[in-house]
Amino acid sequence: MAILILLAVLCIPIAEIAVFIKVGQAIGLGWTLALIVLTGVLGATLLRRQGLKVLSQTQQKLDRGELPVGELFDGLCVLAAGALLLLPGFLTDIVGLLLFIPPLRLLLGTLVLRGILRSRHTRVWVNGAEAGPGGRKRPGGGTVIDGEYTDVTGRGDTPERIGHRPDAPGASPWRRS
Repeated sequence: MAILILLAVLCIPIAEIAVFIKVGQAIGLGWTLALIVLTGVLGATLLRRQGLKVLSQTQQKLDRGELPVGELFDGLCVLAAGALLLLPGFLTDIVGLLLFIPPLRLLLGTLVLRGILRSRHTRVWVNGAEAGPGGRKRPGGGTVIDGEYTDVTGRGDTPERIGHRPDAPGASPWRRS
């Protein structure tokens, strides 16, 4: 994986320079520079518009008590798209513009999730226990919490009296002697 990142860091700038030269030869230096500035402005505008939309959708899901997993992935894609459009270069601009298209983000998210689920190195934990097909059970089950309760429903108790033990006023096993 590290070698792929190193190759990307080395090859992407070389490819961008080659594309700059070809575009500059085809349309001229002035128009090439104008296109680079235009894509930067377009990136900032799209980042603001779609970023606020994703933020709003995330907040709505949180208000409903749902986990905004898809919205967080969308937010990450929009952030990456804006960064790619702000970088000078035509290849990064193309990838950035593609990341701003919601159906393509959905496809990318599906592919990423499918890859994560196929990975044998992925582990999901829910409430302290590993979940999913590869989840291992802890010996002895989960944590057991022992406790006592008093049913106060239907007795007409006021909220300040809830938790009061009428059989032993003021006596609580939790108080220090």
